[in-house]
Amino acid sequence: MNDLNQARNHVLAQIQQACLAANRDVSQVQLLAVSKTHPSTLLKEMYATGQRAFGENYLQEALEKIEDLTDLEIEWHFIGHVQRNKTKHLAEKFAWVHGVDRFIIAERLSNQREATQTPLNICLQVNIDAQDSKDGCQPDEVADLVKQISQLKNLKLRGLMVIPAPDHPQAFSDAKQLFNQVKVHHAHAEDWDTLSMGMSGDMVEAIAAGSTMVRIGTALFGARDYSNQR
Repeated sequence: MNDLNQARNHVLAQIQQACLAANRDVSQVQLLAVSKTHPSTLLKEMYATGQRAFGENYLQEALEKIEDLTDLEIEWHFIGHVQRNKTKHLAEKFAWVHGVDRFIIAERLSNQREATQTPLNICLQVNIDAQDSKDGCQPDEVADLVKQISQLKNLKLRGLMVIPAPDHPQAFSDAKQLFNQVKVHHAHAEDWDTLSMGMSGDMVEAIAAGSTMVRIGTALFGARDYSNQR
């Protein structure tokens, strides 16, 4: 517990320092704890430090943790790529889905979200620097996708998510510029408030460029064990 508390405090201090350097209010940047491959017991310990938002990449693993930790008020984020056959569970169990890059996926999520639930928060994943190995829509597709997805009644479209190539800080600036361009023309501009970018190795650069949510795993939990990945 002390190790996790120390790790989280260190990350929060880094966020605060990055915000200070960028002349930003620290309240503008949310810490998302990326807990993929780590057991429910560790998430429970991290929750006890005050962390509430957790991000998962692998659906089956995430569903088991959600079941294990029903007694905790966790805000669950799915940050992996969204496949069509996985949308029902995502719509039912998560508060946020970051990996949406096609209208058909958003439409399925909206149709499968119960009307009694709060709208599902969505980020569009954008392949901001044209990586062959990365998922995401193209930057020039974003404006049309925003118009289409904004019409879906059970979703709240919050912004963009990007995973730039390592050592490519310009991609963060490009993402911020795209984010700002969309906000100007967004029919629901008040909802367009989230730029999900930055991880353990590049959070400072991401915050400097305008990130509002950093996805931190290794710096919080240590190295990951992929032997049980599903």
